[in-house]
Amino acid sequence: MVNALKLIVKIILILIVCYPAISFRADAAPSPSASADQAILIEAESGRVLFEKNAHTEQKIASITKIMTAHLAMKHGNPEELVKISPEASVTEGSSLYLKAGQKVSLLDLVYGLLLRSGNDSAVAIAEHISGSVEEFSKLMNKEAKKIGMKHSHFTNPHGLDLDNEHYSSSFDMALLTQEALKNELFAKIFGTESHKATSIDPSPVWNNKHRLITGMYPHATGGKTGYTKQAGRTLVTTAKRDGMTLIVVTIRASNDWNDHMNLFEYGFANYKKTAILHPDTLPPFPGQNSNEFYTLVDPFEYPLTEEEKPLVSIEGNIPYNRKSPPVVTVKLGQEIIHEQELIKETRSTVFSRWERFIEKVIFWQ
Repeated sequence: MVNALKLIVKIILILIVCYPAISFRADAAPSPSASADQAILIEAESGRVLFEKNAHTEQKIASITKIMTAHLAMKHGNPEELVKISPEASVTEGSSLYLKAGQKVSLLDLVYGLLLRSGNDSAVAIAEHISGSVEEFSKLMNKEAKKIGMKHSHFTNPHGLDLDNEHYSSSFDMALLTQEALKNELFAKIFGTESHKATSIDPSPVWNNKHRLITGMYPHATGGKTGYTKQAGRTLVTTAKRDGMTLIVVTIRASNDWNDHMNLFEYGFANYKKTAILHPDTLPPFPGQNSNEFYTLVDPFEYPLTEEEKPLVSIEGNIPYNRKSPPVVTVKLGQEIIHEQELIKETRSTVFSRWERFIEKVIFWQ
């Protein structure tokens, strides 16, 4: 009987000691997983990586290539221009809009067909219209990739067909590209369109988006592009927005990509919140700043953070003694610098306006 009581007491003591650790593990965010060979989750504005798996490996990417083609079409072309379809474009293999040689189609409709229906003929027509040939357009693609910072990418065509071994990218690079392309409002609109009626083609066909998350499978999806070839496997790019935060997921060679994307989005939205860190009205005084000197930000700064990370954020400023260099504000997460920005000196009218806004907020509780 005594031994039995000792055993019970021992079990109770073990449970008491272990309970905090057990509770912590239960509350901790589960680590996401993905069926894809490559996967990445980033926040679209800051570019912060929230999850990655082999994200910098160079692989074939199939039709998500067309994000670059559409991006360049928006950047260098006029959407209302009519594009004459060449014989070469009309016979491009693979997924097609069934364009005919000599037909004239607006660049806008071609981009819709490119992203919604993954038209390879549309990709070639766009490339020829923007650069004169597929070869020259590929050079433009690589130039843009270098500018964006896509260090593990090389393009040889505008559609992603497996024509050679020199056409490749990575999930990280494709996330960077999508982040850049979304800055164009028209691209973002087309990227998230469920269906489109091509009015420049007679009779006007209606193209429905192939991306299942956009057409109802995931309520927060705002855009995306599908891809598949035998060599590349299934590739997928999706954007989603909730509570003012937009996330981007890219997967390459995935056996269960729809679920990969939804799971990664849910992980991101559940654990990270877009947090305002720098604002002109809340900028603290910095060492070396005189009482008659006032500085402000060019742009506010927000960043996705977990609840546990918020207390680790610090703001530092440096006002140069000789005033020859502009003052700089630095934001750190722990010891990591996550943002730096030059400050600008405020005029007297700007200072008064800022204080007026502050007083209004205090008086009217706004």
